[in-house]
Amino acid sequence: MECGYSSLTVCFQEPFWVGLYQRDGGDGCELCRIVFGGEPGDGEVYAWLLEHWRGLVFGPVEGEWVKKEPANPKRRQREIHRAVRPAGVGTRAQEALKRQHAQGKEARKRLGRAEREAERERRFVLRQEKRRKKHSGH
Repeated sequence: MECGYSSLTVCFQEPFWVGLYQRDGGDGCELCRIVFGGEPGDGEVYAWLLEHWRGLVFGPVEGEWVKKEPANPKRRQREIHRAVRPAGVGTRAQEALKRQHAQGKEARKRLGRAEREAERERRFVLRQEKRRKKHSGH
């Protein structure tokens, strides 16, 4: 396969560090997964790639492959801040009120579920009694 574009991405996939080597050419896109184990440094990755690149086994990428264009750096920065920033409300008192409200909501849900189940059971018992009365001739 004639290679027009290739990239190596190293990421952490529990419990190992994994390298995803992608090459894109005229025949389509192919992917190779490399398990490193512990966190590799840049030099280690480069040395490993120079030594083992001939033996890499590539497979086709399943599904439709869309080449990701580099995102706007300001947008990426906003997304990172949004992901890191806590999603809660401002003060500790407000957070406590929010937790208290959520606990009350859960308690009401449990109580309502129990009441519905009790009502269902009561109706079932009434139907059984009615069926027994009809069967006995009363």
